[in-house]
Amino acid sequence: MISGPRDTVKRARKLRSEMSMPETILWRELRKRPGGHKFRRQHPAGVFVLDFYCAKARLGIEVDGWVHDNPARAERDQSRSHFLRSQGIATTRIPAQRVLEDLEAVVRRIVVICDERIEKLMVPLPHPADGPPPRSGEDRA
Repeated sequence: MISGPRDTVKRARKLRSEMSMPETILWRELRKRPGGHKFRRQHPAGVFVLDFYCAKARLGIEVDGWVHDNPARAERDQSRSHFLRSQGIATTRIPAQRVLEDLEAVVRRIVVICDERIEKLMVPLPHPADGPPPRSGEDRA
């Protein structure tokens, strides 16, 4: 589980009460656990706060409004994404306008991304103590 320093946790708590309209609308759907996935809102991740986070899929979800169009913000977003990738967390960015226009499609896409991430993360590792895997066409006894 990724978290952050105390001041980031405090900021995350404060941001929960100051969510934008698109974030609030998306949260109403994500809290219903679509696809069986649990999401957190305004989740601390290092010095950053993710809009939404699915721990099982290690997926951060960012709802981007017009603020993210400015070059300084884009640079900050890039450094955030780099940090999160270094922690094994993927990030998906969703335009706020898209949430307002087609919420159902946004939620469906998030569920698909979570499912794909979990499938990748859950690939069982070989157990050397069990010996080599069976050859093609052979069954294990």
